Amino acid sequence: MQQVFEDLHAIWDWILIEKLHIPLNQRNMYSAILVVPETFDNREIKEMLTLVLRDLRFSSAVVHQEGLAAVFGNGLSTACVVNIGAQVTSVICVEDGVALPTTEKTLPFGGEDISRCLLWTQRHHQTWPQIRTDILTKPIDLLMLNRLKETYCEIKEGELDAVTVVHSYEDGLPAGSHKTRLTALNVPPMGLFYPLLLVPDVYPPPPRSWFHDYEDMLEDTWHLDFPRRSDISDGLYPGMNVGLPMWDNYPVFTARPKKEEKVGIAEAITSSILSTGRIDLQRKLFCSIQLIGGVGLTSGLVPAVEERVLHAIPSNEAIDTVEVLQSRTNPIFVSWKGGVILGILDFGRDAWIHREDWIRNGIHIGNGRKYKDSYFLQAQAMCYINS
Repeated sequence: MQQVFEDLHAIWDWILIEKLHIPLNQRNMYSAILVVPETFDNREIKEMLTLVLRDLRFSSAVVHQEGLAAVFGNGLSTACVVNIGAQVTSVICVEDGVALPTTEKTLPFGGEDISRCLLWTQRHHQTWPQIRTDILTKPIDLLMLNRLKETYCEIKEGELDAVTVVHSYEDGLPAGSHKTRLTALNVPPMGLFYPLLLVPDVYPPPPRSWFHDYEDMLEDTWHLDFPRRSDISDGLYPGMNVGLPMWDNYPVFTARPKKEEKVGIAEAITSSILSTGRIDLQRKLFCSIQLIGGVGLTSGLVPAVEERVLHAIPSNEAIDTVEVLQSRTNPIFVSWKGGVILGILDFGRDAWIHREDWIRNGIHIGNGRKYKDSYFLQAQAMCYINS
Protein backbone atom coordinates (compact mmCIF):
# COMPACT_ATOMS: atom_id res chain seq x y z
CA MET A 1 0.00 0.00 0.00
CA GLN A 2 2.88 2.36 0.70
CA GLN A 3 3.99 2.16 -2.93
CA VAL A 4 0.50 3.13 -4.05
CA PHE A 5 0.55 6.25 -1.90
CA GLU A 6 4.00 7.20 -3.14
CA ASP A 7 2.68 7.03 -6.70
CA LEU A 8 -0.40 9.00 -5.68
CA HIS A 9 1.82 11.67 -4.13
CA ALA A 10 3.84 11.97 -7.33
CA ILE A 11 0.70 12.29 -9.46
CA TRP A 12 -1.07 14.82 -7.25
CA ASP A 13 2.07 16.88 -6.73
CA TRP A 14 2.65 17.06 -10.49
CA ILE A 15 -0.96 18.14 -11.11
CA LEU A 16 -0.80 20.80 -8.40
CA ILE A 17 2.40 22.27 -9.82
CA GLU A 18 1.99 21.82 -13.57
CA LYS A 19 -1.78 22.13 -14.04
CA LEU A 20 -3.06 24.15 -11.08
CA HIS A 21 0.13 26.20 -10.60
CA ILE A 22 0.11 25.78 -6.82
CA PRO A 23 3.71 25.34 -5.63
CA LEU A 24 4.54 23.68 -2.33
CA ASN A 25 5.21 26.96 -0.52
CA GLN A 26 1.71 28.28 -1.28
CA ARG A 27 -0.36 25.27 -0.30
CA ASN A 28 -0.77 26.42 3.28
CA MET A 29 -3.29 28.87 1.79
CA TYR A 30 -5.48 26.00 0.54
CA SER A 31 -7.65 23.28 2.05
CA ALA A 32 -8.41 19.89 0.51
CA ILE A 33 -11.65 17.93 0.27
CA LEU A 34 -11.20 14.17 -0.01
CA VAL A 35 -14.16 12.22 -1.42
CA VAL A 36 -13.49 8.53 -0.78
CA PRO A 37 -15.37 5.39 -1.84
CA GLU A 38 -17.36 3.36 0.66
CA THR A 39 -14.86 0.54 0.19
CA PHE A 40 -11.98 2.52 1.73
CA ASP A 41 -10.98 1.25 5.15
CA ASN A 42 -9.66 3.32 8.03
CA ARG A 43 -6.00 2.74 7.30
CA GLU A 44 -6.38 3.96 3.72
CA ILE A 45 -8.19 7.08 4.92
CA LYS A 46 -5.46 7.78 7.47
CA GLU A 47 -2.77 7.42 4.82
CA MET A 48 -4.61 9.76 2.46
CA LEU A 49 -4.94 12.38 5.19
CA THR A 50 -1.24 12.05 5.96
CA LEU A 51 -0.43 12.43 2.27
CA VAL A 52 -2.56 15.55 1.88
CA LEU A 53 -1.65 17.27 5.14
CA ARG A 54 1.93 16.24 5.79
CA ASP A 55 3.39 15.58 2.35
CA LEU A 56 1.38 17.89 0.08
CA ARG A 57 1.20 20.44 2.92
CA PHE A 58 -2.41 21.59 2.67
CA SER A 59 -3.52 23.62 5.68
CA SER A 60 -6.56 21.47 6.44
CA ALA A 61 -8.60 18.65 4.98
CA VAL A 62 -11.99 17.03 5.29
CA VAL A 63 -13.07 13.57 4.17
CA HIS A 64 -16.52 12.76 2.85
CA GLN A 65 -18.01 9.49 1.73
CA GLU A 66 -18.65 9.17 -2.00
CA GLY A 67 -22.26 8.05 -1.68
CA LEU A 68 -23.20 10.87 0.66
CA ALA A 69 -21.42 13.41 -1.54
CA ALA A 70 -23.35 12.14 -4.58
CA VAL A 71 -26.66 12.76 -2.82
CA PHE A 72 -25.71 16.36 -2.09
CA GLY A 73 -24.32 16.75 -5.60
CA ASN A 74 -27.79 16.08 -6.98
CA GLY A 75 -29.47 18.40 -4.51
CA LEU A 76 -31.07 15.59 -2.53
CA SER A 77 -31.11 14.65 1.14
CA THR A 78 -32.48 11.10 0.95
CA ALA A 79 -31.62 8.46 -1.64
CA CYS A 80 -30.33 4.94 -2.24
CA VAL A 81 -26.96 5.43 -3.92
CA VAL A 82 -25.61 2.74 -6.24
CA ASN A 83 -21.95 3.47 -6.96
CA ILE A 84 -20.72 1.32 -9.87
CA GLY A 85 -16.96 1.67 -9.77
CA ALA A 86 -14.25 0.10 -11.89
CA GLN A 87 -13.83 -3.02 -9.73
CA VAL A 88 -16.41 -2.76 -6.95
CA THR A 89 -20.07 -1.75 -6.77
CA SER A 90 -21.44 -0.40 -3.50
CA VAL A 91 -24.96 0.36 -2.34
CA ILE A 92 -25.83 2.56 0.62
CA CYS A 93 -28.90 4.49 1.75
CA VAL A 94 -28.84 8.09 2.91
CA GLU A 95 -31.61 9.61 5.02
CA ASP A 96 -31.78 13.35 5.67
CA GLY A 97 -28.10 13.81 4.90
CA VAL A 98 -26.89 10.90 7.03
CA ALA A 99 -25.66 7.63 5.51
CA LEU A 100 -27.03 4.51 7.20
CA PRO A 101 -24.24 1.98 7.88
CA THR A 102 -26.54 -1.03 8.19
CA THR A 103 -27.70 -0.57 4.59
CA GLU A 104 -24.27 -0.85 2.98
CA LYS A 105 -23.76 -3.62 0.43
CA THR A 106 -20.54 -4.31 -1.47
CA LEU A 107 -20.53 -6.26 -4.73
CA PRO A 108 -17.21 -7.57 -6.10
CA PHE A 109 -17.67 -6.39 -9.68
CA GLY A 110 -17.71 -3.16 -11.66
CA GLY A 111 -17.10 -1.55 -15.01
CA GLU A 112 -13.84 -3.38 -15.72
CA ASP A 113 -15.60 -6.71 -15.28
CA ILE A 114 -18.07 -5.66 -17.98
CA SER A 115 -15.14 -4.85 -20.27
CA ARG A 116 -13.55 -8.24 -19.59
CA CYS A 117 -16.89 -9.92 -20.25
CA LEU A 118 -17.08 -8.06 -23.57
CA LEU A 119 -13.74 -9.56 -24.60
CA TRP A 120 -14.76 -13.05 -23.46
CA THR A 121 -18.09 -12.81 -25.32
CA GLN A 122 -16.43 -11.83 -28.60
CA ARG A 123 -13.88 -14.61 -28.30
CA HIS A 124 -16.66 -17.05 -27.49
CA HIS A 125 -18.51 -16.02 -30.67
CA GLN A 126 -15.21 -15.93 -32.59
CA THR A 127 -15.71 -12.32 -33.65
CA TRP A 128 -12.52 -11.00 -32.03
CA PRO A 129 -9.52 -10.63 -34.37
CA GLN A 130 -6.58 -13.02 -34.01
CA ILE A 131 -4.54 -10.60 -31.93
CA ARG A 132 -2.98 -10.82 -28.48
CA THR A 133 -5.29 -8.78 -26.27
CA ASP A 134 -4.12 -9.02 -22.65
CA ILE A 135 -6.17 -6.91 -20.27
CA LEU A 136 -4.16 -7.97 -17.22
CA THR A 137 -0.69 -6.94 -18.37
CA LYS A 138 -1.44 -4.33 -21.06
CA PRO A 139 -3.40 -1.36 -19.67
CA ILE A 140 -3.87 0.06 -23.17
CA ASP A 141 -5.91 -3.02 -24.08
CA LEU A 142 -8.19 -2.46 -21.10
CA LEU A 143 -8.59 1.20 -22.12
CA MET A 144 -9.59 0.09 -25.62
CA LEU A 145 -12.15 -2.37 -24.23
CA ASN A 146 -13.53 0.29 -21.91
CA ARG A 147 -14.04 2.59 -24.89
CA LEU A 148 -15.77 -0.15 -26.89
CA LYS A 149 -18.00 -0.91 -23.90
CA GLU A 150 -18.96 2.73 -23.43
CA THR A 151 -19.68 3.20 -27.13
CA TYR A 152 -21.52 0.02 -28.10
CA CYS A 153 -22.81 -1.86 -25.05
CA GLU A 154 -26.39 -1.25 -23.96
CA ILE A 155 -29.27 -3.11 -22.39
CA LYS A 156 -32.01 -3.96 -24.86
CA GLU A 157 -33.96 -6.96 -26.13
CA GLY A 158 -32.96 -8.92 -29.19
CA GLU A 159 -29.65 -9.09 -30.99
CA LEU A 160 -27.20 -6.22 -30.76
CA ASP A 161 -24.29 -6.07 -33.19
CA ALA A 162 -21.96 -3.30 -34.31
CA VAL A 163 -19.16 -2.89 -36.83
CA THR A 164 -16.09 -1.22 -35.35
CA VAL A 165 -12.31 -1.10 -35.46
CA VAL A 166 -10.27 -3.02 -32.90
CA HIS A 167 -6.66 -2.03 -32.30
CA SER A 168 -3.71 -4.25 -31.48
CA TYR A 169 -0.65 -3.08 -29.59
CA GLU A 170 2.35 -5.36 -29.83
CA ASP A 171 5.76 -4.56 -28.38
CA GLY A 172 8.10 -3.19 -31.02
CA LEU A 173 5.38 -2.96 -33.67
CA PRO A 174 3.15 -0.08 -34.78
CA ALA A 175 -0.47 -0.18 -33.63
CA GLY A 176 -2.64 -2.31 -35.88
CA SER A 177 -6.28 -1.76 -36.90
CA HIS A 178 -8.77 -4.58 -37.47
CA LYS A 179 -12.30 -4.00 -38.70
CA THR A 180 -14.71 -6.47 -37.15
CA ARG A 181 -18.36 -7.02 -36.29
CA LEU A 182 -18.96 -7.32 -32.56
CA THR A 183 -21.97 -9.34 -31.44
CA ALA A 184 -24.07 -9.90 -28.30
CA LEU A 185 -23.23 -6.41 -27.06
CA ASN A 186 -26.20 -6.46 -24.68
CA VAL A 187 -24.82 -9.42 -22.74
CA PRO A 188 -21.88 -7.82 -20.80
CA PRO A 189 -23.89 -5.07 -19.02
CA MET A 190 -26.47 -7.66 -17.94
CA GLY A 191 -23.70 -9.03 -15.73
CA LEU A 192 -24.65 -6.29 -13.27
CA PHE A 193 -27.86 -8.24 -12.61
CA TYR A 194 -26.48 -11.74 -13.19
CA PRO A 195 -22.84 -11.77 -11.96
CA LEU A 196 -22.14 -15.21 -13.44
CA LEU A 197 -22.32 -13.58 -16.88
CA LEU A 198 -19.12 -11.75 -15.94
CA VAL A 199 -17.30 -15.11 -16.08
CA PRO A 200 -15.65 -14.74 -12.65
CA ASP A 201 -14.02 -18.14 -13.09
CA VAL A 202 -12.16 -16.88 -16.17
CA TYR A 203 -11.50 -13.36 -14.88
CA PRO A 204 -11.54 -13.52 -11.06
CA PRO A 205 -11.78 -10.17 -9.27
CA PRO A 206 -8.53 -8.84 -7.81
CA PRO A 207 -7.92 -9.93 -4.21
CA ARG A 208 -8.54 -7.41 -1.46
CA SER A 209 -7.79 -8.10 2.18
CA TRP A 210 -9.85 -5.75 4.30
CA PHE A 211 -7.78 -4.29 7.11
CA HIS A 212 -9.22 -4.84 10.57
CA ASP A 213 -8.54 -1.52 12.27
CA TYR A 214 -8.93 -1.42 16.04
CA GLU A 215 -9.83 2.27 15.84
CA ASP A 216 -12.92 1.59 13.75
CA MET A 217 -15.73 3.39 15.56
CA LEU A 218 -18.42 2.07 13.24
CA GLU A 219 -20.91 -0.75 13.60
CA ASP A 220 -20.06 -3.18 16.40
CA THR A 221 -16.68 -1.74 17.34
CA TRP A 222 -17.23 1.91 18.28
CA HIS A 223 -18.27 1.19 21.87
CA LEU A 224 -15.51 -1.28 22.77
CA ASP A 225 -12.92 -0.39 25.39
CA PHE A 226 -9.70 -1.15 23.56
CA PRO A 227 -6.42 -1.47 25.46
CA ARG A 228 -3.66 1.02 24.82
CA ARG A 229 0.04 0.31 24.82
CA SER A 230 1.40 1.06 28.28
CA ASP A 231 4.39 3.00 26.99
CA ILE A 232 2.25 5.58 25.19
CA SER A 233 0.35 8.26 27.06
CA ASP A 234 -3.36 8.79 26.65
CA GLY A 235 -2.82 12.22 25.19
CA LEU A 236 -0.43 12.58 22.31
CA TYR A 237 1.29 10.13 20.08
CA PRO A 238 5.02 10.78 19.97
CA GLY A 239 6.93 11.58 16.82
CA MET A 240 6.02 13.10 13.52
CA ASN A 241 5.18 9.89 11.70
CA VAL A 242 1.45 9.34 11.40
CA GLY A 243 1.86 7.12 8.36
CA LEU A 244 1.92 3.40 7.93
CA PRO A 245 4.63 2.46 10.48
CA MET A 246 2.81 4.16 13.33
CA TRP A 247 -0.28 1.98 13.11
CA ASP A 248 1.80 -1.19 12.93
CA ASN A 249 2.77 -0.61 16.58
CA TYR A 250 -0.73 -1.47 17.74
CA PRO A 251 -2.44 -4.83 18.00
CA VAL A 252 -5.15 -5.75 15.53
CA PHE A 253 -8.51 -6.55 17.03
CA THR A 254 -11.23 -8.63 15.50
CA ALA A 255 -13.79 -6.47 13.76
CA ARG A 256 -16.45 -7.19 11.20
CA PRO A 257 -14.97 -6.83 7.72
CA LYS A 258 -16.79 -5.33 4.79
CA LYS A 259 -18.93 -8.13 3.42
CA GLU A 260 -19.00 -8.74 -0.30
CA GLU A 261 -22.36 -9.95 -1.54
CA LYS A 262 -22.67 -12.59 -4.28
CA VAL A 263 -25.83 -11.12 -5.80
CA GLY A 264 -26.77 -8.73 -8.59
CA ILE A 265 -27.46 -5.05 -8.12
CA ALA A 266 -31.26 -5.49 -8.12
CA GLU A 267 -31.14 -7.83 -5.13
CA ALA A 268 -28.50 -5.66 -3.42
CA ILE A 269 -30.62 -2.51 -3.81
CA THR A 270 -33.72 -4.28 -2.54
CA SER A 271 -31.92 -5.78 0.44
CA SER A 272 -30.27 -2.47 1.29
CA ILE A 273 -33.53 -0.51 1.30
CA LEU A 274 -35.58 -3.14 3.12
CA SER A 275 -32.95 -3.31 5.87
CA THR A 276 -34.02 0.17 7.01
CA GLY A 277 -37.10 -1.47 8.55
CA ARG A 278 -39.47 1.51 8.11
CA ILE A 279 -42.11 1.38 5.41
CA ASP A 280 -42.28 5.16 4.96
CA LEU A 281 -38.53 5.40 4.43
CA GLN A 282 -38.50 2.31 2.23
CA ARG A 283 -41.11 3.77 -0.11
CA LYS A 284 -39.16 7.00 -0.33
CA LEU A 285 -35.88 5.22 -1.05
CA PHE A 286 -37.36 2.92 -3.70
CA CYS A 287 -38.45 6.09 -5.53
CA SER A 288 -35.07 7.79 -5.02
CA ILE A 289 -32.49 5.39 -6.44
CA GLN A 290 -29.39 7.15 -7.73
CA LEU A 291 -26.81 5.57 -10.07
CA ILE A 292 -23.31 7.05 -10.02
CA GLY A 293 -20.15 6.11 -11.86
CA GLY A 294 -19.51 5.91 -15.59
CA VAL A 295 -21.46 2.66 -15.99
CA GLY A 296 -24.54 4.62 -14.91
CA LEU A 297 -24.54 6.18 -18.39
CA THR A 298 -25.14 2.80 -20.06
CA SER A 299 -28.13 3.03 -22.38
CA GLY A 300 -31.10 1.04 -21.08
CA LEU A 301 -29.68 0.59 -17.58
CA VAL A 302 -32.21 2.83 -15.80
CA PRO A 303 -35.38 1.00 -16.96
CA ALA A 304 -33.64 -2.34 -16.39
CA VAL A 305 -32.85 -1.39 -12.78
CA GLU A 306 -36.40 -0.18 -12.18
CA GLU A 307 -37.95 -3.36 -13.60
CA ARG A 308 -35.67 -5.82 -11.84
CA VAL A 309 -35.73 -4.06 -8.47
CA LEU A 310 -39.54 -4.04 -8.59
CA HIS A 311 -39.54 -7.79 -9.29
CA ALA A 312 -37.02 -8.39 -6.49
CA ILE A 313 -39.27 -6.83 -3.82
CA PRO A 314 -41.02 -9.62 -1.87
CA SER A 315 -44.75 -9.87 -2.55
CA ASN A 316 -45.59 -9.30 1.11
CA GLU A 317 -44.07 -5.80 1.03
CA ALA A 318 -46.55 -2.97 0.40
CA ILE A 319 -44.36 -1.31 -2.24
CA ASP A 320 -45.34 -1.07 -5.89
CA THR A 321 -43.27 1.81 -7.28
CA VAL A 322 -39.57 1.96 -8.13
CA GLU A 323 -37.87 4.96 -9.72
CA VAL A 324 -34.28 5.74 -10.65
CA LEU A 325 -33.74 9.49 -10.48
CA GLN A 326 -32.18 11.28 -13.40
CA SER A 327 -28.82 12.68 -12.34
CA ARG A 328 -28.62 16.47 -12.60
CA THR A 329 -24.87 16.19 -13.09
CA ASN A 330 -22.72 13.75 -15.02
CA PRO A 331 -22.74 10.66 -12.73
CA ILE A 332 -18.97 10.42 -13.15
CA PHE A 333 -18.46 13.79 -11.44
CA VAL A 334 -21.52 14.16 -9.21
CA SER A 335 -19.63 13.04 -6.08
CA TRP A 336 -16.99 15.71 -6.61
CA LYS A 337 -19.67 18.37 -6.92
CA GLY A 338 -21.30 17.10 -3.74
CA GLY A 339 -17.96 17.12 -1.94
CA VAL A 340 -17.58 20.81 -2.69
CA ILE A 341 -21.08 21.49 -1.37
CA LEU A 342 -20.42 19.52 1.81
CA GLY A 343 -17.15 21.37 2.27
CA ILE A 344 -18.86 24.74 2.65
CA LEU A 345 -21.89 23.74 4.73
CA ASP A 346 -21.93 24.98 8.31
CA PHE A 347 -22.83 21.62 9.85
CA GLY A 348 -19.59 20.14 8.51
CA ARG A 349 -17.34 22.83 9.94
CA ASP A 350 -16.22 20.69 12.88
CA ALA A 351 -15.18 17.90 10.53
CA TRP A 352 -12.18 19.79 9.16
CA ILE A 353 -8.82 18.45 10.32
CA HIS A 354 -5.97 20.96 10.53
CA ARG A 355 -2.46 20.10 9.48
CA GLU A 356 -0.80 20.89 12.81
CA ASP A 357 -3.33 18.81 14.76
CA TRP A 358 -2.93 15.84 12.46
CA ILE A 359 0.87 15.84 12.44
CA ARG A 360 1.21 16.46 16.17
CA ASN A 361 -1.58 14.30 17.50
CA GLY A 362 -2.91 11.95 14.87
CA ILE A 363 -6.20 10.43 15.98
CA HIS A 364 -7.33 8.38 18.91
CA ILE A 365 -10.48 6.89 20.31
CA GLY A 366 -12.28 9.83 21.81
CA ASN A 367 -15.13 10.03 24.25
CA GLY A 368 -17.28 12.22 22.01
CA ARG A 369 -20.13 10.46 20.26
CA LYS A 370 -20.97 13.19 17.78
CA TYR A 371 -20.56 10.91 14.77
CA LYS A 372 -21.41 7.55 16.30
CA ASP A 373 -24.72 7.27 14.41
CA SER A 374 -23.37 8.59 11.13
CA TYR A 375 -21.61 6.84 8.29
CA PHE A 376 -20.62 10.33 7.16
CA LEU A 377 -17.13 9.03 6.87
CA GLN A 378 -14.98 6.62 8.76
CA ALA A 379 -12.28 9.09 9.68
CA GLN A 380 -14.75 11.48 11.30
CA ALA A 381 -15.97 8.71 13.59
CA MET A 382 -12.54 8.82 15.19
CA CYS A 383 -12.03 12.03 17.11
CA TYR A 384 -8.77 13.88 16.59
CA ILE A 385 -7.31 15.89 19.45
CA ASN A 386 -7.31 19.66 19.41
CA SER A 387 -4.23 21.13 21.03
